Amino acid sequence: MRSPAFLAPLAAAAALALAGCASTRGLHTDGTPIDAVALHGERSFADVRTTPAAWPASDWWTTLGDEQLDTLVAEALRDNPDLASADARAKEAQSQVDTRYAERLPTVNSAANVAGVHLPTTAAPKPVGGRFNSYPTLYASFSWGLDIWGGKRAAWEAALGQARAAEIDAHAARLALSINVARAYVQLGYAFAEKDVADAQLARAKASHALVEQRVTAGIENQLQMKQAETEIASAEQQVADADGSIDAARIALSVLLGKGPDRGLDIARPKALQPSVLALPPNLTADLIGRRADLVAARWRVEAANRNIAAAKTEFLPNLELSAFAGLTSSTVDTLFSLPARFFMIQPAISLPIFDGGRRRADLDRADAGYDLVVAQYNTTLVGAINDVADKLSSLDSLQTQIAAQQRAVAAARSAWDLSQQRYKAGIGNYLDALSVQQQLLAAEQRAAALDAQRLDTSVRLVQALGGGFDAAGDVPSIAGAPPP
Repeated sequence: MRSPAFLAPLAAAAALALAGCASTRGLHTDGTPIDAVALHGERSFADVRTTPAAWPASDWWTTLGDEQLDTLVAEALRDNPDLASADARAKEAQSQVDTRYAERLPTVNSAANVAGVHLPTTAAPKPVGGRFNSYPTLYASFSWGLDIWGGKRAAWEAALGQARAAEIDAHAARLALSINVARAYVQLGYAFAEKDVADAQLARAKASHALVEQRVTAGIENQLQMKQAETEIASAEQQVADADGSIDAARIALSVLLGKGPDRGLDIARPKALQPSVLALPPNLTADLIGRRADLVAARWRVEAANRNIAAAKTEFLPNLELSAFAGLTSSTVDTLFSLPARFFMIQPAISLPIFDGGRRRADLDRADAGYDLVVAQYNTTLVGAINDVADKLSSLDSLQTQIAAQQRAVAAARSAWDLSQQRYKAGIGNYLDALSVQQQLLAAEQRAAALDAQRLDTSVRLVQALGGGFDAAGDVPSIAGAPPP
């Protein structure tokens, strides 16, 4: 039965309508990367000295001046298990690169088999029917999907970007580890300083208790003063125990970072007095920070990878051409398998045109657009946070320097008062209880000074991290000035 003539144009119109479903109309990205130059910091950094040497070196921790710290960082970078996880993620990302690259190449396969067939005589007359026949076959196949629109190349480049980001994440993990080791080491040093003050407080409390006990025996003081003296001893003993606990906790934290058991921490000696970094900034901080912070470089590579994913998704809406070929030898006997009549082959060029897929391609492109917007937002957040992180650490260091200078004056005054009280006691003008009371003020001032010094060291280490910790992309930073082309 012949189809009515009007069905032909209707079928053509329906095909055109369905073709319209597989289009990219209305799909686009909304994310726009922030230009680092637009994040002004000139006034915030105006009073800070600038020098190219302010960029941290790759072995920045050696500037703190403690050989034991150098050994601990090297040990952590060698043995910490978290670094193995970062390296494994980088290897996994590289395997995706290899997979995407292989998809761009032709596929060639070969095989050999023997098929055994028994046909009944009702289906085939003798001598073929009624007996078991074997058919050995040798063949090879070739298939190549031509990358006319560059979609496979874009997918490969996207995988390259993700692999580069994962590789830089591994660098960032090493930087974070070295920072954490240095900060734990600073905390260990502060714990020992607290222990010194606590021991001195305990000695002072015991001396005060002994004097009060003598005065009570002589009838000069009463039991109230004795109980107060006993309270001071108990409080001082608590401070000593707390300081010992802080030392143990800092050593255990270092053991974890080193990837070792708690006994490793027991071998860590008291840190030397560390020298914090000199307060300075590199020139062109806002622009150059992009290539000096591993998290920023990794974020930019992810933006670039998302951009290439969009390009790959768009090519799915275009016609595709694939070439395939099949050739081999087959025969009913092994003797004639390699004869010329046993050959067979097929060549099959094929073109495909997306017409209707229920919206799958549009959904894939929409997801790629959303992925781009997400990584752009993450990059913008990282960039804003990075520049303000530097400003925050500089502001904190500036404030700490002022506080330390004031506290040093307070310590000097308290020490002078302590010296004067001792002189008065030795001269018989004052009593020793008054001198011990003055010593308590000195110890409190020294404890506050030690806390400020530790805070300055910790902030100095965090400034090193904010400035990239010695990482240098060496120009390997993708440009993401604008959004993907429509």
